Amino acid sequence: MPGSMRERQPNVWELRVFLGRDANGKVRHGNQTFRGGKRAAERELSRLVAAAEDEPVPPPVVEAPRWNVRTTVNDAIQGWKDNGWEDLSPSTVRRYENMWMKHVHGSIGTERLTTLSPYDVEKYFRRLKADGLAEASVRQIRALMHRACRLARKWSGGVLPNPIADTELPTWALDERDEVRAPSLDEVRTLIATADKLDPSFATVLRLVAATGMRRGEVCALRWDDIDFSAGTVRISRSVVAAKGGAILKSPKTRASIRTVAIDSDTASILRRLELAQRSLAMACGLTIEPESFLFSSEPGGVFPPHPDAMSHTFATLRSNAKVAADVHMHSLRHFHATVLDPVISEAQKQTRLGWSTVKMARHYTDSVPEEDRRAAAHVGKMLTSGATGSGASTGSS
Repeated sequence: MPGSMRERQPNVWELRVFLGRDANGKVRHGNQTFRGGKRAAERELSRLVAAAEDEPVPPPVVEAPRWNVRTTVNDAIQGWKDNGWEDLSPSTVRRYENMWMKHVHGSIGTERLTTLSPYDVEKYFRRLKADGLAEASVRQIRALMHRACRLARKWSGGVLPNPIADTELPTWALDERDEVRAPSLDEVRTLIATADKLDPSFATVLRLVAATGMRRGEVCALRWDDIDFSAGTVRISRSVVAAKGGAILKSPKTRASIRTVAIDSDTASILRRLELAQRSLAMACGLTIEPESFLFSSEPGGVFPPHPDAMSHTFATLRSNAKVAADVHMHSLRHFHATVLDPVISEAQKQTRLGWSTVKMARHYTDSVPEEDRRAAAHVGKMLTSGATGSGASTGSS
């Protein structure tokens, strides 16, 4: 709908006009307050819609901050947001925005760079720890502030200091750290069995994630032409990430994330059943499943990919129904996969299969699937299907 209106108080209306999308695909709206009767407000809304269609309202001009002795940490972060955040992924931008608003903006963010000392910054980090923040969260907050203040120093021509540069984080004892636990084989099989009763499509999601170790966003981005049933492989080359206003499809950050992995015959059969179910649903709606249709779309025809957050919410509900421990998350299935591969394949091949960017040796298997990887697929598939004994360690890698 190009325009909408609502009455905020008697004879005071908020008019909202759709202005299109920016270069990043983000929806833009124009808002205006109108005072008068309903019919007058409707006429004004029609005029604004027509004007927007003829000549869209340009986005507001962001005034560059002045880099001087009054510049604060918030100014530095805002400057980086206005001149740099467009290069980041939407999920990273959302994470930075949340950290900034929740932990920085109303506290250390108001401090001037010229008067903020490393001592004050380290006291701030210790307050965050005392408030219960995990080590990873405090480390990310420090990274956000450090990058912003480093850029502010550069943009000021070296006039401003970077008070974050020489700071150290507090230490966390082992019992204070939030270690990621790989779920046991029984927990994984219970989750899949419960999902099979409640939502067979989501049971296929869990089976595929556990059998391949792919990330949540990667499984959301899978299309039917990524599945090669004759070769028994899945091609992983895209990811769906949460963004303001919805979710978007993007390329991975590193080449290591683009990979082809083997799947076992049972997982392939489960995907075949899903394909038949999707085709039947699409046909009932007068649609068809195309090669570029998304595997796990909730829409008949698979035009739109599922939202990653919706996947996580569904998993949380399922976990509760299955009575599986709350420290098991959807991402934990990736840790399960990494853990059970330890006795089967080499570390280098495991890194390739999971798409880690920390591979120490040259990757020779970008487009081919070696026998070692097929052995990994068969091993995990047999465990998931028959319940063969496997191990569930307390840590894993993302």
